[in-house]
This record gives sequence, structure tokens and C-alpha cells, in this order.
Amino acid sequence: MDKAEITVFGGTGFLGSAIVRDLIDQGYHVRIACRHPDKAGFPASDNLEKMACDIQDDDSVKQAVRGARSVVNAVSLYYEKPGLTFDAVHVKGAGRAARLAKEAGVTRFVQISGIGASVDSASAYVRARARGEQVVRAEFEEATILRPSVISDRNDGFADNLNRVTKLPVVPLFGRGETRLQPVYVGDVAAAVRRAIEMPEGGGRDLELGGDRIYSYRECLRMIMQREGRRRPMVPVPFLCWRMLAAILGRLPRPPLTRDQVILMEADNVVGSQVGRFADLGIQPLSLEEILRL
Repeated sequence: MDKAEITVFGGTGFLGSAIVRDLIDQGYHVRIACRHPDKAGFPASDNLEKMACDIQDDDSVKQAVRGARSVVNAVSLYYEKPGLTFDAVHVKGAGRAARLAKEAGVTRFVQISGIGASVDSASAYVRARARGEQVVRAEFEEATILRPSVISDRNDGFADNLNRVTKLPVVPLFGRGETRLQPVYVGDVAAAVRRAIEMPEGGGRDLELGGDRIYSYRECLRMIMQREGRRRPMVPVPFLCWRMLAAILGRLPRPPLTRDQVILMEADNVVGSQVGRFADLGIQPLSLEEILRL
């Protein structure tokens, strides 16, 4: 596939920035489309364009996809706030981006979702992710849907969350800390996005992206403490207590914990047995041990 312009919605977030960086490094001309393009921490480049865009607005989305051959939707909303709801962003926004991209003649559309997306979930966030997938597929049949597990860098994302928790005098566990996770390197997910755009057979597929190993939440915490030279007792906390705490903290303007996050930790977050995965894109993902050594 020839080097061509790629529009990335949500290109200033943790994953979105990695996607943009990977594409630029490979010589692609990238257009970042987001509400606050001034927050895009990239040096000036002939291969980078920044555009103010609200995924809830048809006109700005039309401008963002104009002239692009490929579009990536990496917009994510982790908690609702005035003017921004899960339905508006993950369902209607994703559908709008897919529909207008199709109308503009875009040939590849990549939708970022997450492992466990289900319309039957108790989590409003997870249900919206699943409905977003359905709407995207209805609007852009050849779209590729990528569902990563918890995303991490050496010090950011999942690793940063663990690091902050292990600074406490006592480390609280979700339940008994036995939830299974498959942490994935943010750079591997970014590479998967690019491969999904480049590979001739990459369109119209659903892939789940997990790292090279599966761990319990307790094991992940131990690895961080070992790296940081910390010794902390870990205490099981029933999920009912977490839900009660989330109900209180969820009322804050920027809640440190939400009901949806607790629900996500109640179920394993690992790649399924009969789905597409990194291997289908020719990528060997890193394990959490390798991520933490980067």
C-alpha cells in the first residue's frame, strides 16, 4: 500500500499518540483530529497535520476525513461528564466517523475497542463499546476492529496505575487479586493499527490483542513492587466494597475510580480462543516483564 494520508481521531491520548508516532516514523502523512489539537505533543513535521474536530459534529468530521485514504478511531471516554456520554462518543461518534469516512471514499477504517466488549455487560462503558462496534460494522462493512487488553508502557498506562497503587502503605486487591489480565505494549497495539491498514487482507476483521503472557492482578502488582524495590502487604478487598467506594468517588468531576472500572476488574481480560490476534498481523507481542524493562 502506498504511503498516504491517515486521519487519526483521538491522536493525543495515550494510545492515539503512539499510533500517530508509529505512522509518522514509517513515513505516513498523518492528520490528528481531536477537540484540543494544541495538546498534541509532537514536534513540527511535514508529515503531521493537526485539526480541531468534535466527533459529535458532522461538519468537523467531514473535514477531518476529507482526502484521507485510511481512518483510525482511537477516541475514548472513560467516565461521563456534562456534554460527553458513552453513547455520544463510543456509539454515535464512532458510527459518525465510519459513515462519513465511507462517504468520503476512505478505503480502510480501524476502530479501537477493547477485550470483553459486550452488549450484555453490567458496565455502561463496555456496552457502549460493543454497540459502537456494531454501528461501525453497519456503516463501514470492511472496517477492522481491534480489541486490546489493558495497555501499558514502561511507566505509563497500566504500569502507571500499578505503580501508584503500590506506593500506598497497604496495597488493596480487587477481590483476591486473581483476575487474569494480558497486558499489552502500547507500541505493539500501534504497530497492529498500521499493519491492519497496510495488509491487503487486513480489512473486515475483528482481532483481540493481548501481550505474550497472562498474569493475575496480584502477580502484576508484585512485578511492579520488585522493580521499584518496594515491600508492601497486599490485602484482599471484596468487590462489593469496591463498588460502594466507586459509587462515592464516581460523583467527583474527575473520579479516580468508577463503577465501570470495578466491573471490568471482576472478569478476566484475556484474548479468546477463536479470534484473530497479533500473529495474524505478523507481530510478536511483548510480555509485561519485557515492557517493564524497556
